[in-house]
Amino acid sequence: MVPLLTDPEWDTLIARIQSGQCTPFLGAGACDGILPKGTDIAGEWAAKYKYPMGDPQNLPRVAQYLATTGDPWWPKQMIVDRFNAIPPPDFQKPDQPHGFLAKCRLPLYVTTNWDDYMWLALKAEGTEPRRELCCWSKDVQELAAPSAFAQGSGFTTSGDTPLVFHLHGHVSMTKSLVLTEDDYLNFLVRMSKGKGPIPARIQEAFADTSLLFMGYGLNDLDFRVAFRSLAGYIAHSTMPMHVSVQLTPEHPGMTDRQREDTRKYLERYLDHQGVRVFWGTCEEFVHELQWRWEVINANK
Repeated sequence: MVPLLTDPEWDTLIARIQSGQCTPFLGAGACDGILPKGTDIAGEWAAKYKYPMGDPQNLPRVAQYLATTGDPWWPKQMIVDRFNAIPPPDFQKPDQPHGFLAKCRLPLYVTTNWDDYMWLALKAEGTEPRRELCCWSKDVQELAAPSAFAQGSGFTTSGDTPLVFHLHGHVSMTKSLVLTEDDYLNFLVRMSKGKGPIPARIQEAFADTSLLFMGYGLNDLDFRVAFRSLAGYIAHSTMPMHVSVQLTPEHPGMTDRQREDTRKYLERYLDHQGVRVFWGTCEEFVHELQWRWEVINANK
């Protein structure tokens, strides 16, 4: 598939990364081939626990069913146990998304993923990263460590001291995971309130840097909820060019025409928000970006 980004847009993105004026948003596709897909986990749970509805690959709904029919924290604990048993990827592997982004030495990384890979990649790169969780619920507020930006902390994000901000929770705190349908609804309600759970310094980054969404698909609830939460910042952004690395829309029985129409719909939707689309995997995007980066450096 042909990426939509033009040569000037690639050059602009690279310039923003080089100047630290880019904020990556990592989705599940950044862990493709490492962690199990949400649809696969949902399918396993649906079969094992006799999920009665017609969408057995919908993880938030299947998780909601388990939380309702059993202990409310049970599906989250199963996720935590499963993720903790999987070793991290090789960040030095060519085109590995976390490893590449760590080498960019950006001041802020945002993720809707629950894993620790971005933080580990930054540590491997020799930086001193900090991790912070979005306090989207009372449980997270009570259990989370004080914000890195708390008054008097003296903390400043930089390429040497980056912050990894987990928008939808982290495996170190089971209750922090945004997993069930109720979790996503509660997250949106919390985000819509006057003084939301996003520290002011991170809100500034949303408005004053180019956003780079990596590893999301059209039907990913993570992407839709995160993007909806950011719409206001994007609309008033001083950096009008943002990029979304989107996985090709797929579902059983999908025709080429339906696939193309779906792509065009998403392109139009995101273009209205100043977001350009690269169709492909995170690895394909990183490969293309690195090649163009080397060409720019060679021509200097």
